[in-house]
Amino acid sequence: MATIKEVASKAGVSIATVSNVISGRIPVSPHLKQRVLEAVRALDYHPNHIARSLKVRQTHMLGMIIPDITNPFFPEIIRGAEEAARERSYLLITVNTDERVEREQNALSALRSRRVDGFLIAIAPGDGTIEHIRNAADSGTPIVFLDRVPPGIGVDSVVVDNVRGARECVRHLVRMGHQEIAIITGSLSLEIGRQRLEGYQEALREAGIEYNPALVFEGDFRETSGYRLGKQIAFRQHLPSAIFVCNAMMTVGVLQALDEAGVHCPRDIALATFDELPFGRAFHPLLTCVAQPTFDLGFKGASMLIDRIEGKLTGGPVTIQLPAELSIRESTSASTQNRTRFTA
Repeated sequence: MATIKEVASKAGVSIATVSNVISGRIPVSPHLKQRVLEAVRALDYHPNHIARSLKVRQTHMLGMIIPDITNPFFPEIIRGAEEAARERSYLLITVNTDERVEREQNALSALRSRRVDGFLIAIAPGDGTIEHIRNAADSGTPIVFLDRVPPGIGVDSVVVDNVRGARECVRHLVRMGHQEIAIITGSLSLEIGRQRLEGYQEALREAGIEYNPALVFEGDFRETSGYRLGKQIAFRQHLPSAIFVCNAMMTVGVLQALDEAGVHCPRDIALATFDELPFGRAFHPLLTCVAQPTFDLGFKGASMLIDRIEGKLTGGPVTIQLPAELSIRESTSASTQNRTRFTA
């Protein structure tokens, strides 16, 4: 990792000038400031705000970057990671990106500058821009991906078996007699979105049901997209007999949309979801869901990361895949008829 001396040499200025540019305490001419900033970017330099004078460059801090703190799935992962960190005398610092890649980039840079010992990351959806993560990995910083794994980076990860979980859920709907099953996916720019769609497709193929792209609706794992797409489904002239929603937050939006449209679950349409809803026992009907081991995701991820940091885990990247469990409840009753809606 680059030092302040190397930055000063590349910019052709003194170490004091570099320090003044970075701290902002003493004004520096625009020309010199520009040279320093260009050198900082070129060398991927991150000032050490915590341990400049320490010989042992370890902070016992872990950085955790998650995409949506309002999604109950992620606080449970945080709880698991915090517990593992506490047991090993590490502090966990969590940053929310609000599903935005630019915030993810800023969070990674800020945490690297504070010399966290490693990262737990659930990536934001986007256009595949991952150079900021690749730079961190190439610098030797240990990283563990949780749930969402970008392609093309060989680092450790802890994930859920999304294909199998989705397949088992849709198989259940088929066993209940449903032939026209709509799916509301998450962002298909994310592997988990594509995997859950793959499980849906596999279950249909096994049952001899033709895949119908008109029954596939792409959301973004957030409640507003579930509401919007739920409205689209509810006001179709021909209502499918079931919906498989690919996470809990979108399911909340779908339930609101169905209620506003006067579509009753499960009388008019069956519904199953990937994810256990928070306070799910308060929903009526009780919802069939694929429950994920969220606490274990965080706990195992943080434990693996600390093992890497402390040299207890060596060798190539390791992937831990955890099973998801189908819980069958009231919202997926048997199909009794074709549902047809007529609009004025």
